[in-house]
Amino acid sequence: MSLTLLNARIPGERSLVGSLINVVVERGVIRDIDFVGATGVISLTEVEGETIDVGGRYIVPGLWDNHVHFSNWAQARRRVDVSGSNSLDQIVALVGEWIAAGKGPFLGAKFLANLWPVQPRFSDLDAVSGDTPVYLLSADLHSAWLNSAALAEQGKASHATGYLVEQDAFDVSVALGKVSDDEGDAFAADAARAAAARGVVGIVEFEMDRNVATWRRRIANGITQLRVEAGIYTADIDQAIEMGLRSGDTIASTDGLLKVGSHKIITDGSLGSRTAFCFNEYPGMAGQPHAHGVLNVAYSDLVLLMAKSWAAGISLAVHAIGDRANTLALDAFETVRCDGSIEHAQLLTYTDIARIAKLGVTASVQPEHAMDDRDSADVLWAGRTSGAFPFRDMLGAGVKLAFGSDAPVTPLDPWLAIASAVERTRDGLPPWHPEQRIAPEAALAASTRSRIAVGEPADIVIVDYDPLLSSVDELRSMPVALTLVAGRVTHSAL
Repeated sequence: MSLTLLNARIPGERSLVGSLINVVVERGVIRDIDFVGATGVISLTEVEGETIDVGGRYIVPGLWDNHVHFSNWAQARRRVDVSGSNSLDQIVALVGEWIAAGKGPFLGAKFLANLWPVQPRFSDLDAVSGDTPVYLLSADLHSAWLNSAALAEQGKASHATGYLVEQDAFDVSVALGKVSDDEGDAFAADAARAAAARGVVGIVEFEMDRNVATWRRRIANGITQLRVEAGIYTADIDQAIEMGLRSGDTIASTDGLLKVGSHKIITDGSLGSRTAFCFNEYPGMAGQPHAHGVLNVAYSDLVLLMAKSWAAGISLAVHAIGDRANTLALDAFETVRCDGSIEHAQLLTYTDIARIAKLGVTASVQPEHAMDDRDSADVLWAGRTSGAFPFRDMLGAGVKLAFGSDAPVTPLDPWLAIASAVERTRDGLPPWHPEQRIAPEAALAASTRSRIAVGEPADIVIVDYDPLLSSVDELRSMPVALTLVAGRVTHSAL
């Protein structure tokens, strides 16, 4: 059975204003494209099979989010968002109100402590929570703030401050994410529908989980709105190699929706937690143990891990945010001579921008982070922010960009990434480093993996506005009318 999308417009066709096309989809691919003309509207009786009239809306390839923690995002949508509280005292007051109202344990997300004058402590929360557990996960997931009851619950009662970073914070996040398969899949099903409603057809899954098994189960249970590339962490890499998994392999019985992704290695921390590994010390941290940030994996170990995975046919996804971490990651890519990506590539030297291109490494970046981190970067990376999120310089050097959200750090919505990359602004603020703005065509290309062309996968999105000619506000709120994955409708607002 074929499906024909009638009366769609091609974005940016200034010389063909008003021209319409019909797109014929069959067996999951685009079989034919007919140009209707400037004024003609084809009659439904002239088309075989099912038809959907999109009414002159714009057609674009399906959108990908190239870096998500999907299960975490699915659960974070149910946690208390404290990002509107800008100080330690405000969050403590919010927690106190929750406890006083008898609402039980507090699970909050998206706190930002990077510019607070003092480090959070369990005692601050204890003063308003008593014996009720309180958990707060930072916006970047690289730190967590717990009260004494929560520390005891997690077996960390002896922790000196209650402010956990890096692996300790990851342990807490993973523990909070442990729900039954049925409950977790219900959360994921709801989140998949939400992603499809934003035009998302595929994700690169970096949940700290056995993602191949998890998504094989989910797809079998009917969560079929998304294509998934399932990342593998170091804790599971030996098992993956023993199973013979190779990057790009399609997992059987998943209708082609699930493929093996890359081995993800987290080499440093984040800006928000002051753990991104940098050449320069963080302001006010001179002489402290982690004044330059945190290096989670020694360089020699990084090379060995990457070489082992690459020899087994598994590509690499190396998390690096600080400039020094990026240099070490590129050194390792050069030594191992393997394929893969740098995840985040947030602060770069100009030398390393050229090296990324030369080595053929993909820069998997999150433009919305630039808007979240601009104030922090101006303080913590003072004098170096010309190398922060340098998208235009990377494109000019020939670097391949792949956009993502890092959800739940930012919402799983590629239109936000596109808008931030194109305009470098949000909330009416002046553009931040406007010299690094990129063209809408480049931003859309970094968010897609196919084309609207005969023979291409029928991963298609229909939107109300022309994404190549829209304002930043229109991009951020882009109405999505229809989403197709392999020719199947996964979302419709028509």
